[in-house]
Amino acid sequence: MMRIGIITASDKGSRGEREDLSGPALKELAQSMDWEVAEYIILPDDQSMLEGTMRQWVDELSLDLILTTGGTGFSPRDVTPEATLAVADRLVPGIAEVMRLESLKVTPKAMLSRAVAVLRKRTLIINMPGSPKAVRECFHAISPALPHGLQILKGEANECGTPTK
Repeated sequence: MMRIGIITASDKGSRGEREDLSGPALKELAQSMDWEVAEYIILPDDQSMLEGTMRQWVDELSLDLILTTGGTGFSPRDVTPEATLAVADRLVPGIAEVMRLESLKVTPKAMLSRAVAVLRKRTLIINMPGSPKAVRECFHAISPALPHGLQILKGEANECGTPTK
């Protein structure tokens, strides 16, 4: 079973001034994939706090997947991609590209997303949009490939081009 963590980046959400709808939407989507949501937190848009939580969840908890929601726009407080890149070992650009491509079918504003996807050790970290509707659209766009990618990352599957026996 895949163990995942969900981080909502929101100043207002972390202060209790806004209900987090995107984090619970991600939790529901993850559970529909039969994944265990091992960690969930709402953090302010603070780069060091985001970095620290991602590092801890990878380095100490060995989560398979971390999904973030929020903090990927143009606001000076939107620092989720910077925090994610700061903890990255390798980039996975195709995931963010697919999310933007699919979102462009709904709104031209999708091109303004700065979301990234990276690997840290054996954990995949993906920045998702901040709205529940966009979270669902993006998750559905990438979810068909995630189980295989996570299995490869964990050493539990053959390479993409290798037939199974």
